Amino acid sequence: MIDGTVRDWLLDSDPTLRWQVQRDLLGASPDVWRATRARIALEGDGARLLSYQDPDGRWAGGAFFPGGFDFAAQDQMPGQPYTATTWTLTTLREWGVDAAVLGDTADRLAESARWEYDDLPYWDGEVDVCINAMTLANGAWLGRDMTPLAAWFPAHQLEDGGWNCEWVDGSVRSSFHSTINAVRGLLAYEELTGDSSVAASRRRGEEYLLARRLRTRLSTGEQVGAWTDLLVYPYRAPFSALKAADHVTAAAVHDGISLDPRAADTLEIVRRAGQSDGRWLQGHVFPGEVWFPLDVPVGEPSRWVTFLALRALSRAAGVSI
Repeated sequence: MIDGTVRDWLLDSDPTLRWQVQRDLLGASPDVWRATRARIALEGDGARLLSYQDPDGRWAGGAFFPGGFDFAAQDQMPGQPYTATTWTLTTLREWGVDAAVLGDTADRLAESARWEYDDLPYWDGEVDVCINAMTLANGAWLGRDMTPLAAWFPAHQLEDGGWNCEWVDGSVRSSFHSTINAVRGLLAYEELTGDSSVAASRRRGEEYLLARRLRTRLSTGEQVGAWTDLLVYPYRAPFSALKAADHVTAAAVHDGISLDPRAADTLEIVRRAGQSDGRWLQGHVFPGEVWFPLDVPVGEPSRWVTFLALRALSRAAGVSI
């Protein structure tokens, strides 16, 4: 149950969030949440982000980085920019924008967009696991046939069951960050297309994370990093407790199975982070250029973090550990 004050606070939000609160927390009728979701393209954050699209279909003139990005200075920057096409499409998709609003964007990107890595065609993906995961889901959302890129993931899964964006440099050990992004992209692809050909690969990646209890080293049982306790929105690329809780509960619902008991520690971290007033605080802000801030500063009550935490905990209760 959600406190009435918290409920009203969550509903007093941008349509990108409000429709999800209505559907996932309040059980509103489809007519109600669909009407709210339709407002995304017309007002608020969704309409604003859509307005920045270039005539050729891209955002900021680039695929993963803005056009003209100074790669020589990248190591001196506090964080990477989040304004280019892939990041923007991912945000719009996760907000629930109707793909029809994007019109022929997928076709325009096929013509105009090339990866900064080796000038590869946009919808074919490149070598980075996290980039390919976003591209897989975004292409499926926009109606592209993404089966070739879907098949890339099982083919590049490492022996320990996960993925590592540094595989191209010879890494043979999986990364929490790369693996959570891979399984999220694969689940989104399955949900969007109904194609279950990658389900076994996704579950193997989830097993990699669950075997480590979503937070510890398999060899020593020690916490792999402080970021495994982090609650932050937007998710961006790194692993976090909230991102992991969101995914494993969504996957359990999708697969129609009980939530794995090895997720319990992370769910408890999420639960304990709730404040006495029923809200959750923003835990971090990833530095880097953005079109506009997507959430509140660190330490302030966050509607997005609160919603994601409540949804994960609600799902966990529904697919009991």
